[in-house]
Amino acid sequence: MLKAVSTGPQSRRPANDKPYTDNNMMKIAIIGAGAAGCFAAIEMKRRCPKADITIYEAGRKPLAKVAVTGGGRCNLTNTFAGVRSMGAAYPRGERLMKRLLKEFSQEDTWRWFESEGVRLVAQDDGCVFPASQDAMEIVNTLLRLLRSHGVRVLTGHRAALIERADGGADGHLRISFADKSLHPQEADAVLLANGGSPKAQGLAMLAPLDVETASPVPSLFSLCLPGDSVTELTGTVVKHAAASLSGTKMRAEGPLLITHWGMSGPAILKLSAYAARQLHDCGYRARLAINWLGDRNAQDVAEMVGALAAGNPKKQLASAYPEQLNARLWQHLLAKCGLKADSRWGELGRKGINKLVATLVDDQYSVNGKCRFKEEFVTCGGVALAAVNPSTLESRACPGLYFAGETLDVDGITGGFNLQAAWTPAFVAAKAIANRCQAGGNG
Repeated sequence: MLKAVSTGPQSRRPANDKPYTDNNMMKIAIIGAGAAGCFAAIEMKRRCPKADITIYEAGRKPLAKVAVTGGGRCNLTNTFAGVRSMGAAYPRGERLMKRLLKEFSQEDTWRWFESEGVRLVAQDDGCVFPASQDAMEIVNTLLRLLRSHGVRVLTGHRAALIERADGGADGHLRISFADKSLHPQEADAVLLANGGSPKAQGLAMLAPLDVETASPVPSLFSLCLPGDSVTELTGTVVKHAAASLSGTKMRAEGPLLITHWGMSGPAILKLSAYAARQLHDCGYRARLAINWLGDRNAQDVAEMVGALAAGNPKKQLASAYPEQLNARLWQHLLAKCGLKADSRWGELGRKGINKLVATLVDDQYSVNGKCRFKEEFVTCGGVALAAVNPSTLESRACPGLYFAGETLDVDGITGGFNLQAAWTPAFVAAKAIANRCQAGGNG
């Protein structure tokens, strides 16, 4: 547990609403010491140095998820270079993120961290990492800034309830905690940045305030294919495949990984994000269609298979195959078509070619369940976007209450987009709260 760092007397807003002074500081509470909460605290302090800020974290350590994200390398943003539309990156919150990114973009994130001595590098796929490839560099940078700005971080305190203090007459809010070691705390402004919750009770603390919420369900998960022989190919990677849900327009492309429980990798994770609610509603039972050749259509693939047959008439089917696939996966697909691996290409015929083409572009699997994908677990749902002012991220129902990060009904696909959805709203909310502080609390 971090020790509390004193930032001076803890007083409340002046009754006459004049700007806060050294002896009468605005008291700000942040719930959640994740990426959004810590980043917002730093930005608030830079704009309003005399503000009294405390972060309350339910877990034992701040920034625990940041420390493990990106496989411990911290994919902290994306260049957005290959993003067709904002909706392709953010299945929920597209319009809000498009608006907020104009105020604090991925380029601003890059400059912000590099100005603090963190050198960043971008991969060909747009993912941005610290050059050190060490997530702890990001964690330690944020913790250093929290300490240097005098922000208190109190761990092991789970917020249980947020309500209006004194009947709400003066705009103050009161936070009660699940543990009894900390008495209820009052604040002039509260930023809720406690991350996503896969269950509705994670939002129960807002019940007294009538804040509209969207039911939370999991996003970014791999798909289980129990009993399917494809799982015998565990570890097989196809660099560019396309995955879709049969009967829907849900589709995603990218690398695909076969695992001992089913399928994973960016193509599957993106699909799970796009179809998070649909998959939840059907109990994670669905038909999964794989195009093993990515964006190539049936006509293109038919020409490719025909060329393979014409160019290798005396070779066995098992020994000549598309370069995008490996031998094990190719033999699996041959068996699925009912074709013998030792048959000759010259003996295949039109019927055999058609079977191969159909399997290559529309290979069907039965999904029965999901599996959490390491640290990339993300929640679809949260505080409804209609419930917040899009310019400030302040609650429409409860003035003084702000939201940032995954607490909002905003979530992205894998590739650094979810951390950007922490930094950007955190910056906007921090700026709004600092303006409120400088204006004397009236916002």
